[in-house]
Amino acid sequence: MTTPFDEDLPTRRPGMFARLRSSFLTGIVVIAPVGLTIWFLWSFAGWVDSFVLPLVPERFQPEKYVGINLRGVGILFFLFFTILVGWIAKGLMGRSLIRFAESLVQRMPVVRSIYSGVKQIAETVFTQSERSFEKACMVEYPRKGIWAIGFVSTEAKGEVAARAGHPDDDDLLSVFVPTTPNPTSGFLLYFPSADVIELDMTVEDAAKLVISAGLVYPSDKKKAGEKKQPKPIANKA
Repeated sequence: MTTPFDEDLPTRRPGMFARLRSSFLTGIVVIAPVGLTIWFLWSFAGWVDSFVLPLVPERFQPEKYVGINLRGVGILFFLFFTILVGWIAKGLMGRSLIRFAESLVQRMPVVRSIYSGVKQIAETVFTQSERSFEKACMVEYPRKGIWAIGFVSTEAKGEVAARAGHPDDDDLLSVFVPTTPNPTSGFLLYFPSADVIELDMTVEDAAKLVISAGLVYPSDKKKAGEKKQPKPIANKA
């Protein structure tokens, strides 16, 4: 039962159990990210070692000389081998060998489909080219009044722009709208440039926003209370 005089009473201090519980939860918040990161790196190094080290001749493995299994040595072998292959592939002989090997793969019905798909994904993810996302944006999707985070990839060209009724290449933009929390899947949509709202945040910050389901926002660099009206992406001259 409460009375009008209860508000004047001193606030009760939390008990010993409540303080221990609060300290425990604070410790979990501090330890969990560090522990999970270390566990992930340790497991990843072991996974790479399990694939790479069996392919390395025994006389080159450090375990023979130091007597213990050094976790992560397989990553060093993999990096060295990858750099060596890339250096050879840049040369004239390496390019000739690659073309010859690809010509052989193209003759294999099932293998060529797998190889072509994996090669296209690898080139899209790892190759630094004009195919990287240019900027983050907002679009009204899946209907008017509902906004989604997207990434502007390229300007529509050729048949896509012509069939959509936008013969001017600069008037139609291809926007990738990712899904949450897995941004590697999503929808490729084409919007008129006037319907695409450019965001000031970077592509990385927008990706964090999508992955976290809206929980992680980029730091606001503007003063409190100052608002900026969204602006559509202007057409290039």
